[in-house]
Amino acid sequence: MSAYFAHETAIIDEGCEIGSGTKIWHFSHIMPNCHIGQNCNIGQNVVVSPEVVLGNNVKVQNNVSIYTGVICENDVFLGPSMVFTNVINPRSAVSRKDEYKQTLVGEGASIGANATIVCGNPIGKFAFIGAGAVITKEVKPYELWVGNPAKRIGWMSEFGQRLNFDANGEAKCTESDEKYILADDNVIKVQ
Repeated sequence: MSAYFAHETAIIDEGCEIGSGTKIWHFSHIMPNCHIGQNCNIGQNVVVSPEVVLGNNVKVQNNVSIYTGVICENDVFLGPSMVFTNVINPRSAVSRKDEYKQTLVGEGASIGANATIVCGNPIGKFAFIGAGAVITKEVKPYELWVGNPAKRIGWMSEFGQRLNFDANGEAKCTESDEKYILADDNVIKVQ
């Protein structure tokens, strides 16, 4: 008996490692040599390409494409129909499999529905990417990005509340009592 659940319509190729408590739903395809951690949820109609790495407790909503080169750390949320890329300049007639770029999604980051992450742009821990955003640059930890092309419009707490910094560069998440400081355009959690 397997320590994970896979719906009967899911396809799981050879060489995959899948952690206990993980659930893989209808019509999803887990391609060769993927590593999927414990307690993940892979929604309906998801494609996980070869050698993708998902940490523990990663939530992948329906219709998501995760291409080779993507690494998601623990507690990442991937919203419905969001997509990663893995080649900067694709052409159907030109094979660029040796040019795949890595995209690292940091611990606790959330990526909204229909967002696109252009490969090679890391997403920092606890960053928040709004629905429909197109990421073409590095996103630092705790940053909130929206739009096409996406731009930073603020910062988010680990709890998922927008941070409002005072004149001293301090902010508090009112729902969780987390405290943060803004120094040199970087957010640091202090409590």
